[in-house]
Amino acid sequence: MDTPLLIAGLGNPGSQYAKNRHNAGFIVVDEIHAAHRFGPWKTKFDGLLSEGLLDGRKTYLLKPQTFMNLSGDSVGPVLRFYKLPLTSLVVIHDEIDLEPGKVKVKTGGGDAGQNGLRSITATLGPDYRRVRLGVGHPGEKHLVTNHVLANFDRDDIDWLKPLVDAMVQAAPLLARDDDTGFMSKVALLTAPPKSDKPPKKEKE
Repeated sequence: MDTPLLIAGLGNPGSQYAKNRHNAGFIVVDEIHAAHRFGPWKTKFDGLLSEGLLDGRKTYLLKPQTFMNLSGDSVGPVLRFYKLPLTSLVVIHDEIDLEPGKVKVKTGGGDAGQNGLRSITATLGPDYRRVRLGVGHPGEKHLVTNHVLANFDRDDIDWLKPLVDAMVQAAPLLARDDDTGFMSKVALLTAPPKSDKPPKKEKE
């Protein structure tokens, strides 16, 4: 791929938000940064920016420091400065409309109330790729804000760590623009182990 890739993880800056469900994007991007040996984070474009390679493709990692609602104010300037098409943008974010531990990738579409996506779409348009990490819905609309701004709890950690590890291993497939392959690899790596016990015979 000649055109560089920009992977933006969404979240809120500050240690008090670091373990929030809303910071799932930051969490994943931090692990990609560490595992794939990206360069040091630099403060640029109202965000933290790092440069490296994924599957041989030049890739920028970005953590906007604008707070979630203004994510587009960081993502937009990076895309414009490096003259990248919207198809080079991948945004990783929390998704309340997916069950906890589920990951889906889609291009374009609505923002489903995700304020980071809303800001990016208002700045750049909707036709970018989104990696949606399910954090579950609290059941009532008025509970959503407290849900996403609460920390992942102990039960969440049981699925979150292996899921993030799988996403990091599968990240090179995003650099190949192979979103289906990325989802398949994540699903394979996080599938529960198959039982070695033979199936029970039904009574005759």
